[in-house]
Amino acid sequence: MITSELPVLQDSSNESGATDGVGLSMNMSEMSEESEVKGKKKRGRPGKQPLTSNKKPRKSPTDKTTSVARGRGKANGVAQHNGDGGDPVTLFEVVKLGKSAMQSVVDEWIESYKQDRDLALLDLINFFIQCSGCKGTVRIEMFRNMQNAEIIRKMTEEFDEDSGDYPLTMPGPMWKKFRYNFCEFISVLIRQCQYSIIYDEYMMDTVISLLTGLSDSQVRAFRHTSTLAAMKLMTALVNVALNLSIHQDNTQRQYEAERNKIAGKRANEKLELLLQKRKELQENQDEIENMMNSIFKGIFVHRYRDAIAEIRAICIEEIGVWMKMYSDAFLNDSYLKYVGWTLHDRQGEVRLKCLKALQNLYTNRELFPKLELFTNRFKDRIVSMTLDKEYDVAVEAIRLVTLILQGSEDALSNEDCENVYHLVYSAHRPVAVAAGEFLHRKLFSRHDPQAEEALAKRRGRSSPNGNLIRMLVLFFLESELHEHAAYLVDSLWESSQELLKDWECMTELLLEEPVQGEEMLSDRQESALIELTVCTIRQAAEAHPPVGRGTGKRVLTAKERKTQIDDKNKLTEHFIMALPMLLSKYQADSEKVANLLQIPQFFDLDVYSAGRMEKHLDGLLKQIRLVVEKHIETDVLEACSKTYSILCSEEYTIMNRVDIARSQLIDEMTDRFAHSVEELLQEAEEADDDDIYNVLSTLKRLTAFHNAHDLTRWDLFGNCYRLLKAGIEQGSMPEQIAVQALQCSHYSILWQLVKITEGVPSKKETAARPARRQRLASSIDEVISHKSVALPQAFMLLCDLLMIFSHQLISGGREGLQPLVFNPDGTLQNELLNFVLDHVFIDQDDESQSMEGDEEDEANKIEALHKRRNLLAAFCKLIIYDIVDMPAAADIFKHYMKYYNDYGDIIKETLSKTRQTDKILCAKTLILSLQQLFNELLQDQGPNLDRTSSHVSGIKELARRFALTFGLDQIKTREAVATLHKDGIEFAFKFQNPRGPEFPPLNLAFLEVLSEFSSKLIRQDKKTVHSYLEKFMSESMSERREDVWLPLISYRNSLLTGGDEDHMSVTSGSSSKTGSVRSKKGRPPLHKKRIEEESSVEGSWMMRNDTLQTPGALQTPQLTSTVLRENRPAEHMPDPDSEPGSENDYMLLCFIPQMQMSWLGQQKMEEVNRKDRTGMNYIKSRSNQGVRQTVRGLMEDDAEPIFEDVMMSSRGQLEDMNEEFEDTMVIDLPPSRNRRERAELRPDFFDSAAMIEDESVSLSGQESLQIT
Repeated sequence: MITSELPVLQDSSNESGATDGVGLSMNMSEMSEESEVKGKKKRGRPGKQPLTSNKKPRKSPTDKTTSVARGRGKANGVAQHNGDGGDPVTLFEVVKLGKSAMQSVVDEWIESYKQDRDLALLDLINFFIQCSGCKGTVRIEMFRNMQNAEIIRKMTEEFDEDSGDYPLTMPGPMWKKFRYNFCEFISVLIRQCQYSIIYDEYMMDTVISLLTGLSDSQVRAFRHTSTLAAMKLMTALVNVALNLSIHQDNTQRQYEAERNKIAGKRANEKLELLLQKRKELQENQDEIENMMNSIFKGIFVHRYRDAIAEIRAICIEEIGVWMKMYSDAFLNDSYLKYVGWTLHDRQGEVRLKCLKALQNLYTNRELFPKLELFTNRFKDRIVSMTLDKEYDVAVEAIRLVTLILQGSEDALSNEDCENVYHLVYSAHRPVAVAAGEFLHRKLFSRHDPQAEEALAKRRGRSSPNGNLIRMLVLFFLESELHEHAAYLVDSLWESSQELLKDWECMTELLLEEPVQGEEMLSDRQESALIELTVCTIRQAAEAHPPVGRGTGKRVLTAKERKTQIDDKNKLTEHFIMALPMLLSKYQADSEKVANLLQIPQFFDLDVYSAGRMEKHLDGLLKQIRLVVEKHIETDVLEACSKTYSILCSEEYTIMNRVDIARSQLIDEMTDRFAHSVEELLQEAEEADDDDIYNVLSTLKRLTAFHNAHDLTRWDLFGNCYRLLKAGIEQGSMPEQIAVQALQCSHYSILWQLVKITEGVPSKKETAARPARRQRLASSIDEVISHKSVALPQAFMLLCDLLMIFSHQLISGGREGLQPLVFNPDGTLQNELLNFVLDHVFIDQDDESQSMEGDEEDEANKIEALHKRRNLLAAFCKLIIYDIVDMPAAADIFKHYMKYYNDYGDIIKETLSKTRQTDKILCAKTLILSLQQLFNELLQDQGPNLDRTSSHVSGIKELARRFALTFGLDQIKTREAVATLHKDGIEFAFKFQNPRGPEFPPLNLAFLEVLSEFSSKLIRQDKKTVHSYLEKFMSESMSERREDVWLPLISYRNSLLTGGDEDHMSVTSGSSSKTGSVRSKKGRPPLHKKRIEEESSVEGSWMMRNDTLQTPGALQTPQLTSTVLRENRPAEHMPDPDSEPGSENDYMLLCFIPQMQMSWLGQQKMEEVNRKDRTGMNYIKSRSNQGVRQTVRGLMEDDAEPIFEDVMMSSRGQLEDMNEEFEDTMVIDLPPSRNRRERAELRPDFFDSAAMIEDESVSLSGQESLQIT
């Protein structure tokens, strides 16, 4: 027993071992006198009577007719149930339903305990048993005469073997409520018994002994339920201990005050009462201390490293509660080490509980001194957890690091902070927001707001946030992730909204000159500040996270909607006046202007007219016009075009004013364009750079505007087509002009199509459109044919044109648009396909040569790959929508394996979509792609192919991948697969060998590729395909056995396999002997035949593995019960080289004929068959013991430490853990009976009396056991 003078569990020098005792400090509060009088009962001294599992027979309870337990329907300790489904009659049912107040339920049990404590405790024991999901009931005779281990073993046998569920793991709101009621019941029970019953050395000793035994069980349900109960019991006892500590502290103060009085006023009787009271409190404290010792050392130190994550999480969650509730006793390194060690747990759920427990401690700054050593030791681990693979854990780790920062800024190094800083750019928003909070606390929180406001006023600034905004800009630039400004703003939005919405301060920094004491912003800083400003405006106006962060736009609450409207009005009123000035200052800088021109799209444009701010609108339009005239960069021009489009919205009254300004601008540009085109065409080859620049600059502006505005009334198509025609005929047109002319013409046709589809055009208008579309298509075709730099843009435009004007244009009742439909002819389709083959499927060396410069960085390579993927996707869309004939996809599909990393996803999706369109045609396309590869191989190697070469293996692998795409439903793909085989056979025998019929056909080796699809044929179709194959075979072919004829032999065998035997299907798994044993349960008459078939088939399978090295069929799932694992014969262990569930595991593809085997191979075959028969007989004899093994099905192996090897690599933690695991503690409760119980529960397989002759029991009956 640990005396009151010991404040901690153990000596601090033993830092790693399990704690020896719970030490409570001596300051206890005063209890009410009524409670004290009520609680005065005879108590035994702590440790006086060690608790054992043997229960002494008590007085017979049969004469206790007023027992509350019996009143609930208990007779002789056995729960009775009302037949009519009335009120619940067991404690478990009362708690599960939760209809009664928990205090009344506990009070009822206490009354029962006072009348007959054996029956009451029996009721409580059965409550814990039933809460574990056990159907058994402990009877009064068992309670009196059996040890706990025997009772638990008896209850283990009562478990439902068919289900592993128990109340704590069952889904649904009722069981979630049950868990809450279960925990509340234990808490209320201790609270109501804290003054008397818990000190009687019977009730608590019995409960703790039972829970300790259950927590040591190998049955997960017992262990989980009892651990939860024990931890909640410990929490309740900690609360009792805390109250006792407070009460004793008050008693001590009263005693000291009375003793310090002068002799005349001192009351000796009161002093004696206080001394007696203090003594009784000390005795109570010792007993509570021993109870907590027993629970902690007997349950916690074993279960916090349990094999089940939920159990470990319970332990860590509750120890966090103890440390926070009673920090004087528990908040020390002896207990914190358990939380620190478990930070390395491999399950995210447990790591999460550790972090939340620590957060509750670090929230209280008064506890920081006690956490200092823990922080120094485990800080690195906590910081590393900010990168945890579980996002929830990473979020809580960042929040914990933030709390550490708030408590002590010196605790974190600069490197620690930088590890958290970069997480503001995380795509996972909760992680980024938590990192934003950390960043705000570290860098952007004002330490002295009043002083900073006074300094800003002295400098003439309206906002004190100037320095903070400068710091934000510097942070953004140093992070070197300039394209992620929106992510940075979103991360800081919740914690730094006041700073991010200070647009007045941002504008001051951009427009005004720096005052004394301020540095001028550099050009990079100005660009960064403008970008951040635009991002804050977007965030405020849209009230949604940026693209790529979050699952989509959610519905805003009323409060959020009001905030959004207020922010939009605020930013509109400010930037209506400020934006023209910003554009005027930065109009020469294309990057800054492009960002600034995004601001108007977030305006509330009604403010212009409502606030009579039309003059500011005129100023904005003037600045935009100047920007258009000064710049030809695409992004700037598109920003101007989009701004005009937004301001011209018909719903706003300012539309007319903006439309006039836009029309004037377009008129000027159109006239300039027409004039410059005339000059360029007249001068032709003599045109100078100025002429080319004038055409190109004006055409770029018009193209950008044509994208967002309908400019058909200016008829830009005519001049654009003239440029294209001249370039094609003369070959001297600059490629940039050709690209812009193609793009502008494309927009012109699209806008005309919009007019036609939205209105009711005349026949004349409808008839005129195809001519323009045809001229544009011809121009694009000519550009592609000339193989210029503009090829990719021209190709994409042509694909878009074909998609828009495809046969789907007339769907939905638009038959009148039939003249506009444009179907590409075979020549155009071939040109498109050749373009893809030349520009998409290129080798890495060709790519490097095609790119400018000898050394290209990684970014350029990624960009080039992205462009090639776009080209391939555009062409594949034409195939999917039946615009280009599906056989053209054969040239795409054949590159699936070679370019899998670059284009595998696109090709696979194309294959899936085309199969949905036409299964048979898709199958013919697949076999065509394989035939093309085979023909290419024949051209390279000649007719004598090396079938072991990597090229042949590559074709077979591609065929195998194609076969897998047909799926498992052979009925749906039946016709398609049969057609594929038909085409393959015809191709194989298409060309006879010119040397004579005794030589194989030239394409016969293709049958080896075709055999990869045999597994997708159903039995009937295999016979049909085999018959079709024989039509092409002569009698001499079927008798040939030379190597050159092996493809034919292999293919025939793949068709014959499974034709007569049903057990070769995927479901039965011919290569799995375990599967065949399990399948015999439902079909006893076939038992012997099945064994013989399995033996012969397994022999062929083994021989096939020796020759082809192909993975075997699907293995039967291996059970994890230790008994099944120990007694499974070696022949049934899976092949370590095989991949269960891999793509090869569908069907046996071919068998080597018996006559081809060597003598040694036949001997090996016979040996394998003999072993198989031996193994089958062995399993049959062992299956008779199935009933004896069912108990073991509920058991689990000993829990191993749930920590990774790398987790204990620092500060001697590995040695600490080893010491802690080896520590054996002496407590008043019975020692761990884990090993003894397992020995008692293990069936004696060599005891003939234990053998149960039941032929119906087999291994398949044990497969349903829930093994954890």
